[in-house]
Amino acid sequence: MIVWRRWIFPLLLVLVFGACAAALVKIAFFPDRSEAMVTPGASLSEPVIAVERGSVVNALSLPGNVARDDAFAVRTELNGTVLAVHVADGTTVKAGQKLFTVRQDDPRKDIDVTAPEAGEISAIALVKGQMTSAGTEIYTLTPNRYHLLATVQPVELYRLVNAPAEASVSITGGPAPFTCTGVRVQVSAEGTASVRCAVPADQVVFAGLPATMDLALGQVDDALVIPVTAVQGGAGSGNVWVDEGDGAEPEERAVTLGVNDGTMVEVVEGLEEGESIRQFVPGFVAPVEEVCYEVEPGVEQCDSGASW
Repeated sequence: MIVWRRWIFPLLLVLVFGACAAALVKIAFFPDRSEAMVTPGASLSEPVIAVERGSVVNALSLPGNVARDDAFAVRTELNGTVLAVHVADGTTVKAGQKLFTVRQDDPRKDIDVTAPEAGEISAIALVKGQMTSAGTEIYTLTPNRYHLLATVQPVELYRLVNAPAEASVSITGGPAPFTCTGVRVQVSAEGTASVRCAVPADQVVFAGLPATMDLALGQVDDALVIPVTAVQGGAGSGNVWVDEGDGAEPEERAVTLGVNDGTMVEVVEGLEEGESIRQFVPGFVAPVEEVCYEVEPGVEQCDSGASW
């Protein structure tokens, strides 16, 4: 019994604890690869979709600001002598208000020069007794007109090719949405793009107010539609890749396009309902959910699974 207590039992305990410790080390640092490793399952095959019918609403909502129209110089059409100056720099005038009186030389008569529209007069270049001639700049007028200038991403410019003449404007903290007119697209020499429209004269606004311009650019219902990712091109015409499903290379086909909302586009001509096409243009990286797995204890690797 003494031998068992002194040697056999302690040795057995050492063996048991040693086995437990080894098992714990194995679990912690050397996991079973068949359970811990996850083989990335993303397919490299090109996804195929069917051409279906649907609706496309092409609408843009653009952020912008209210701004006052630019000042412009006014030139006289008279040859004569200034008899009187009725306004001073900084005067706010109404349309038709008398600004100067000029004695015309031929035929000789006194003529009142009036404001063409309401605004603020500045840079007056005439004084009483001065001779003036046709074509001379006589003052600058800053009109009481306002416009909305909204920023647009250059990639959206093709959607604005047939933009309507009117837009709906919503001013933050302002009145109910109203219609602005004369919508036009502007592209600067630096490549920045904007959309501008005129604020109605009877609408009370202030320069600098943040606003939103909403443009209804087109809508179709019960039309053939496909994702824009399937089209090479996109503004009026493009190419798609038709897949017959027989394992052969897809057929590149030209299509005529219509309304585009930035995600889906109408196909006017070139495809039939039910035909299958590649969802992505060849060479386009298709976004696929990442698959992550552990390659070693504490180290994880993620594969995008993107197909080309």
